[in-house]
Amino acid sequence: MLTLVYYFVKSTMHIAIAGNIGSGKTTLTSLLAKHYKWHAQYEDADDNPYLNDFYEEMQRWSFNLQVYFLNNRFNQILDIRKGKHTVIQDRTIYEDAYIFAPNLHAMGLMTTRDFENYFNLFKMMDGLIKPPDLIIYLRASVPTLVKQIQKRGREYENSIRLDYLKRLNERYEAWQTSYDGGKLLVVDVDNINFSESKEDLGKVIRLIDAELNGLFK
Repeated sequence: MLTLVYYFVKSTMHIAIAGNIGSGKTTLTSLLAKHYKWHAQYEDADDNPYLNDFYEEMQRWSFNLQVYFLNNRFNQILDIRKGKHTVIQDRTIYEDAYIFAPNLHAMGLMTTRDFENYFNLFKMMDGLIKPPDLIIYLRASVPTLVKQIQKRGREYENSIRLDYLKRLNERYEAWQTSYDGGKLLVVDVDNINFSESKEDLGKVIRLIDAELNGLFK
């Protein structure tokens, strides 16, 4: 009896880049989209109607901002999964729920009522989506984050506090250690300057190639 075995290789993938403010997510998204001919989904920071108000008055606007991000990224994921192209996404929905919102709550900048409401909404959305095929986490120290934030010169980021970035970094490390939704690749931004060095970008690409080849086994 002849048994036929068919192997199916995924024609589309969802790749996502995670990392703190100023870690280089948007830059790497652009570089990888160009290299792999992937479609890029960016975080709409410049068009966000709450971001300026949030950095000026965090407690007043924290819930509004996080719900805006949650809704935006949920819709991005739905579009990605319905599409016919491999997409690389600038920031993940998990960072909103497990890093930014809990941090705001812990700092007293989001009420317990608002945080619980927010997180219940996230859990409902999370049950309707699949995690990315690969997450690339950009790890960066606070001095590196500050240097890159100053370099890009966004006015609304001038008021970001160092303790805010430090707390976010701590939560990023805890999250990436416990993440079990799929493959996660850590890139140390302190030691790899992919934005200015083709050699360093090549190192990142080789790491990604190794992870993606594993997805096809």
